[in-house]
Amino acid sequence: MQITKRNVELRVDDSLMRVYVASPKPAGVYPGIVFYSDIYQLGGPIIRLANYLAGYGYIVAAPEIFHRLEPIGQVIEPDDLGRMRGNDDARRTAIAQYDADCRAIIEFLKADTTVAANKIGTVGFCIGGHLAFRAAFESEVKAAVCCYPTGIPSGKLGKGVADTIQRVREIKGEMLLILGTLDPHIPESDRQTLIKAIEDAGVPHKVVLYEAEHTFMRDDGYRYDAVAATSAWQEIVDFLGRVFAE
Repeated sequence: MQITKRNVELRVDDSLMRVYVASPKPAGVYPGIVFYSDIYQLGGPIIRLANYLAGYGYIVAAPEIFHRLEPIGQVIEPDDLGRMRGNDDARRTAIAQYDADCRAIIEFLKADTTVAANKIGTVGFCIGGHLAFRAAFESEVKAAVCCYPTGIPSGKLGKGVADTIQRVREIKGEMLLILGTLDPHIPESDRQTLIKAIEDAGVPHKVVLYEAEHTFMRDDGYRYDAVAATSAWQEIVDFLGRVFAE
């Protein structure tokens, strides 16, 4: 399916948040997706992921997660300096601000007449996987896809300690976790803590493990794994398709 691409601006806490929106080109009504990047914001690899998902029939809204700290349109380079910069931006952003951004995007999608009523989901990668997990606390979110989400058991997300792991019972939708067994940022102990919390809360979920490293779906890095990424995408597309068909 061909797609269209545009940028919109949302005002959150008097900060201009640029949101990249990729939508199916054919006229129609489609599910909406709150789509979260990693710490490098909306560079080529993340835009390609957003576009890919839109091509399957989703209106994908991807915010610049550090809009309060970075200039509009700023892409952080995925190198040593960029990693320090992105992690510092993450630490300087209040958890309540991340939550406010999520709320703003959900309201944007709900106001869009091309977004199907009661069909909103979320997808995120790395820190964005954690943000997608938190987005699932919102009552409108029916499906959450968290790809190698960092910092959930430890509460590491932004300024302060995130209460994400304590709030799992608030999730009313379904969840798909995509994890790499070679990921040093989400070791086995964290994976088990996360999975147990979801199971104990009775959240409908699926966990898919790959013998892959962190950010294995990002196609510009040395950790990219084409086979695992292709398989993960099939899991994501099947999951979202099933949840939104119900």
